[in-house]
Amino acid sequence: MRKAKVSNSLRRLRFESDEMTQQQLAEQVGVTRQTIVAIEGEKYSPSLELAFRIAAVFEKPLEEVFRYERSKSVRA
Repeated sequence: MRKAKVSNSLRRLRFESDEMTQQQLAEQVGVTRQTIVAIEGEKYSPSLELAFRIAAVFEKPLEEVFRYERSKSVRA
């Protein structure tokens, strides 16, 4: 069985927001740039509160910024 995955559109949204840097986004949501790097690289899933704060920066609904992809179990 594969793990569930949270994917995101942060890179595209930053680019569309006057090429906002990871540092600028981090400062707006109150985390380090390294946290944004990890979230954007899909190595870390943000808390629900942080996900909402990030979505608010871009004035987008949560579903346009983050997607939850459920795993599919494979039976042999």
